[in-house]
Amino acid sequence: VSDEDQPREGGARASDVPMDLVKEREAFVRSFFKKGVEYTELLLRENRDLRDELEDLRAQNARLRSQVASDDAIRDLLRTVERLEGERRTLVDRSKELERFEAEHEHRQQQIEQEMNDLANLYVASFQLHASLSVRRVVRHLQDMVGQLVGAEAFIIYVIDDEASRIVPIASEHVDPAEVRTLELGEGPVGEACMTGLRRMRENQVHVADRSDPVAVIPLLADGKPIGAVEIVHLLEQKNGWASVDHELFELLAAHAGAALIAANLYEQAGGPLGALRHLTSKL
Repeated sequence: VSDEDQPREGGARASDVPMDLVKEREAFVRSFFKKGVEYTELLLRENRDLRDELEDLRAQNARLRSQVASDDAIRDLLRTVERLEGERRTLVDRSKELERFEAEHEHRQQQIEQEMNDLANLYVASFQLHASLSVRRVVRHLQDMVGQLVGAEAFIIYVIDDEASRIVPIASEHVDPAEVRTLELGEGPVGEACMTGLRRMRENQVHVADRSDPVAVIPLLADGKPIGAVEIVHLLEQKNGWASVDHELFELLAAHAGAALIAANLYEQAGGPLGALRHLTSKL
C-alpha cells in the first residue's frame, strides 16, 4: 500500500481532498507570494523614493545652508559698507571743515595783508607830508597822495586867502583849466566845506559826478579850523567805491596837510631853519 493510500491523521487520505481545494490552495499560495513580491517591490520603490527625497532634502538643506552663509556674508558686507560710508562722511565733513578753516585763514591773511598795506600807505603819506619844508614839494606830495593813494583821477587843491576871503586853487590834475577858478567862501560844495570844516563824500554812484556835485570835498584843517580843501571831481575807472583806508587817508589829509603847508610856508618866509626858530624861546 502506497503512502498516498495510507490513512492520514483524522482518518482521511490526501487523495480524499478535493482537487478544487488543492487548486485554490495553490492559487492562494501563488497569490500570497505574488502579493508579497509586489508588496516587497512596492516597499523597495517607496524606499528608493524616500532615499531620493532624502537626497533632495539634503541638497536643499545644503543650498539653504549656503544661502544662509551667503546672506550672512551679505549682511556683513552691508555692515562694512555702512561703516565705510560713515567713515567717508566723517572724512568729507572733516575735509569741508578744513576747507572752511583754510578759506577763513586765507581771508584773514588777506585782511592782514590789506591792513599792513593800508598802514604802509598811511605811513608813507604822513612821512611825505612832513618830509619836506618846501611849499612846492608839500603840494606835490599832496597831489601824489590824492592821485595814487586815494585813487582820484581829477581833483583840485585849494587854500583860503584870508585877506580876500576867497578860496584860491593852488594845484589841479585832469581838470579843464577853464573850470579851475577862485571861489567865494560858501560858494558851492567847496565853499561850504571851507566854511564848516565838514567833509562831503558821495557813497553811491561815485563815477557819476560833476563840479556841482563832486565825488568828495575834504577840508584841510589846522588847529581845527579850515585853511583849504581838496575837491575830488572824478575817481579812477578801476576804483568802484571808498575803502576803509580812504576814510583814514582823508582824516590824515584833514589833520596834517594844512599843518604841513603852513610849516613849509613859514619856513620859506623865515629864510631857513634858524630864521624859523627866531623868537622861539620867548614863546615858551
